[in-house]
Amino acid sequence: MARKLSWLAATATACVALTLGQGARAQEIPLVTGKQWTQSTEQMKKAYLVGIANLVQVESAYYNDKPPGDTQSIVPRLARGLRGHTLDSVRQRVDSWYAAHPDELSRPVIETIWFDMVIPGLQPKK
Repeated sequence: MARKLSWLAATATACVALTLGQGARAQEIPLVTGKQWTQSTEQMKKAYLVGIANLVQVESAYYNDKPPGDTQSIVPRLARGLRGHTLDSVRQRVDSWYAAHPDELSRPVIETIWFDMVIPGLQPKK
């Protein structure tokens, strides 16, 4: 397990180094919107979702036994809100959302995931 987490941390570090080495700044990195999502292949969509999952895993590994509170990071809420979902179920839900809202293709995918999956996933079960 420790070896896997070390590999994830090393991968994340390498990705950040490559990005910074190319001179990219946060404001230059565009958000993926429904337009790009609906034009992407299934593999491209999964790669996007794997990137989000890796972020969650790296932060979880970094904090290990002392995860940050909800006011310090969105990652704990993201993980709780998506509990029980798979990459395929998230991909299918995002696909369905944009299919049902073709007039909202400018909405960022991460916003769709957050408001239509994470927030409802945080609500107490009735």
